[in-house]
Amino acid sequence: MKTVYSPRHRLHADNQELNAGAILPAFELPARVDFILDRIRAVGLGPVLEAAPHDVVAAAAGVHDRGYLDFMADFWRLWLAEGRTGPTMPYVWPARGQRDIRPDHVNGLMGYYSFDGGASFVAGTWEAVQSAAASALTAADLIIAGERAAYALCRPPGHHAGRSTMGGYCFINNAATAAQWFLDHGAARVSILDIDYHHGNGTQEIFYERADVQMINLHADTAVAYPFFSGRADERGAGAGEGFTHNFPMPFGTGFDLWGDSLEAACRLIDGYGPDVVVVSMGLDTFEGDPISKFKLRRDDYPRIGARIARLNRPTLVVQEGGYAVADIGYNAVGVLTGLEGR
Repeated sequence: MKTVYSPRHRLHADNQELNAGAILPAFELPARVDFILDRIRAVGLGPVLEAAPHDVVAAAAGVHDRGYLDFMADFWRLWLAEGRTGPTMPYVWPARGQRDIRPDHVNGLMGYYSFDGGASFVAGTWEAVQSAAASALTAADLIIAGERAAYALCRPPGHHAGRSTMGGYCFINNAATAAQWFLDHGAARVSILDIDYHHGNGTQEIFYERADVQMINLHADTAVAYPFFSGRADERGAGAGEGFTHNFPMPFGTGFDLWGDSLEAACRLIDGYGPDVVVVSMGLDTFEGDPISKFKLRRDDYPRIGARIARLNRPTLVVQEGGYAVADIGYNAVGVLTGLEGR
């Protein structure tokens, strides 16, 4: 299996996040990529390719608001124009009952285009964000050209990014951009299977009223877990998309028995939908040692996940999302990938 990544991900580093009332160094670190690449090479998974050039903004505009993309592209200039240079995060957000007004000041714009304090910028963030999306598009191109599976080692991740909002370390939704890319290049239907511990709220929002993308999430119960405001089982899509969104919320402490049952149900839904390609948003924060999550999957569970997805027998693009147990992330990522390959 071929892996696609960009070394430019390192330009997004030393950023901070607002987490449970504290400003902390972000858990989403450049080292995540290093550990995964080391394990890929150790097991001989396959070639590691650099992302090819793409017009990322044009591609992402298929799933994101153009004003949002323009804001991110211009953010650092606006930040410097205020005499600031350090890491950033929003501190004010629109609330229920307020007017939907796009501010002019950079502080207001940060809040207008975000839903939390988990997507902060440094000088190189926008370049890194584009490189992650280019990695997903390059891996999608491999599948369009005939590869049965490919892995986009995207950093920063993307599944929390909505049509016009950043959050949860996510800026451009890499999986959604790739799904739209497949549709633009001949696919009639795409299934997105999000196996991150956290609900893929951004991806769900983007495709909630569409029938050409099936969205399935396996995640912690958002009544008590981030991102809190979406991910309930009764969210099924709307309009033309009604019946094409499926959520499997699970309680804290979930191990593979319950999680695996949810995966089995999800795979049956994918078979029933009959997609031309499957996009897997692969979060690894379901691991028992993850510092910000509360599931109990173990290292030997991850090859079983890949093996079940392989039985779908469809072209599959795997897109990296979360996973913050840095010392273990390589084993768990490659476990899914080798299982997908049938090793």
